[in-house]
Amino acid sequence: MTYDKQDTKFRLGTRRSPLAMAQAEEARDRLAAAHGIEPAHIEIIAVTASGDRIQDRPLAEIGGKALWTKELDAWLATGEIDFAVHSAKDVETIRPEAFAIGAVLPREDVRDVLIGAESIHALPQGAVVGTSAPRRAAQLLHARPDCKVVTFRGNVATRLARQAAGEVDATFLAAAGLRRLGETGTGHLLDENQWLPAPGQAAILVECRAEDERTRSFLAAIDDAPSRAAVLAERALLASLGGNCHSPVAVLTRPEGQDIVMRAALYSPDGAEKVEGEARFAVSDTAGPARLGADLLARAVPAIAVHFAGSTCRAR
Repeated sequence: MTYDKQDTKFRLGTRRSPLAMAQAEEARDRLAAAHGIEPAHIEIIAVTASGDRIQDRPLAEIGGKALWTKELDAWLATGEIDFAVHSAKDVETIRPEAFAIGAVLPREDVRDVLIGAESIHALPQGAVVGTSAPRRAAQLLHARPDCKVVTFRGNVATRLARQAAGEVDATFLAAAGLRRLGETGTGHLLDENQWLPAPGQAAILVECRAEDERTRSFLAAIDDAPSRAAVLAERALLASLGGNCHSPVAVLTRPEGQDIVMRAALYSPDGAEKVEGEARFAVSDTAGPARLGADLLARAVPAIAVHFAGSTCRAR
């Protein structure tokens, strides 16, 4: 299917935060280049998501990841937008059947960045570290039980400013988000083999209505097959674990030819307990992630297993 300037504009929905807007613009520009059209052919429509409005409490306490998607979901369902652009890690694992993943953009750097110290071990004794992510909190406390974790939310600029002002000794940000905002020299990259990223981290996911063949065809031009395979595998792992909003889970996925190598770790929220495993399976083996999930749960001590009890709210 081809598109020209006479064709009806596509409407792209996004959150209004600076990073979300940067991701929406990347998706728009990739689509324009792929179809040989002007970027203006794709109209960006922004919304202030509930997760952006509520900043004083962890998302796990007020509705979880749905707070990033519900306004865009409503617009998509009623046809006010044709597709929505999300950070893959912010999209609930169980999604309405009316929606489909139309594209996954080429994945960026999956690593976390530590702001305030050169490494986890370089943090001062008893350091106060700000994060609202159960995964980051548990990984930190597993490596450094002497540290104190405090809730720390806000967009990238807000968190950088708050850390610089001394509210906390250190905090974490995603390398991909910093790069997309032009903050490439900020903080210290953490080795992804030692500090596993969040499921879906660094990937941009584009959703549309499942029955909208015109939009699905339009989006297919920018779908990156290796990134899609990795993201879908990580989402399948989450589905198999049945975690809740407080469930700390980390995963590193490497597409290798027609295979996927997946390494995952589950933690108790206080970081005291950890179970880890790795599996290799074919991209076409949709049950591969579930087998890894089952193995992890079979070996998990009660302090971990109790946090993976089948809630529909997913871990971060």
